[in-house]
Amino acid sequence: MPINETLSQYSDYSYTTAAAIYVLALMFALIEQGFGAKGRLAAERSKQKARELVGAGGPPPAYGTPVEPSREIGRPERIGRMGAALLVLAALLHLAAIVLRGFAVHRAPWGNLYEYGMATTFIAVVTWLVIMRKFPVRHLTGFLLLPVVILMFVNGTMLYTTAAPVQPALQSYWLIIHVSAAIIGSGVFLVPGVASVLYLFRAAHDDNPAKFAKFAPKLPAADVLDRIAYRTTIFAFPIFTFGVLCGAVWAEAAWGRFWGWDPKETVAFVAWVVYAAYLHSRATAGWRGKRAAIINIVGFSATIFNMFFVNLVTSGLHSYAGG
Repeated sequence: MPINETLSQYSDYSYTTAAAIYVLALMFALIEQGFGAKGRLAAERSKQKARELVGAGGPPPAYGTPVEPSREIGRPERIGRMGAALLVLAALLHLAAIVLRGFAVHRAPWGNLYEYGMATTFIAVVTWLVIMRKFPVRHLTGFLLLPVVILMFVNGTMLYTTAAPVQPALQSYWLIIHVSAAIIGSGVFLVPGVASVLYLFRAAHDDNPAKFAKFAPKLPAADVLDRIAYRTTIFAFPIFTFGVLCGAVWAEAAWGRFWGWDPKETVAFVAWVVYAAYLHSRATAGWRGKRAAIINIVGFSATIFNMFFVNLVTSGLHSYAGG
């Protein structure tokens, strides 16, 4: 069927508009992070802990005593709520861009690297929206949106591909099964990657409050960031595993072998091993904390490496997915 150029153009408009709104939501989130009550309360708790450690403050509060959040909703909090609303609006436009692209090309809209990146960043944003419903981390939205905006900019400029039919090798129902699983897994992995980076900052500050005195105290407790990273990784890992297995089945049908150590296959396997090691280390009491967070970051780095470097620099059987 011929490509619907009108729908393709509307998809590009939706994608560009979504990226612009993400930037605006990023700015609003940074304002709430810098000046909002949650950031101030976290900083005050950190200062109190530091005073207790050096013996300068009064007696420490009883273990498990909850800290009452401020009920006053100031301007930064209102701006943060506006940023969250803009995030939802941008996600809807982002979804519209994906759907319109699919209707324009009459297939699953992830047949090249541009479409893959568009879908992956959407999954990352949706995952963060779910996390915001479960944890009080709305003021951290800027740290998630920063890599999303960068990826969307690179994807929409350097990797943009005009709407076109996919090559014969991709004209299979496995395109829907295998690639969609990889997209969901990779998109969700962005959230624990960011959470693990923030965890290292928070843990470094807790060990030595003099470090990162202006930044880390405004982060949630290290335990909260650790739980976010762990739970999202637990959700994404089985999906990613399913995608790897489906890729092997597709490879046998298309190329006559389940595994051939193609660069993309190899790096995907390395990322799978790293995430499996993270889950194992996180479930083992002796490996929780910083070392587990570092393993998680390495796994996410391997995912990004596989998405960009392997597709754009190396040559292999997956090279047709490049931009």
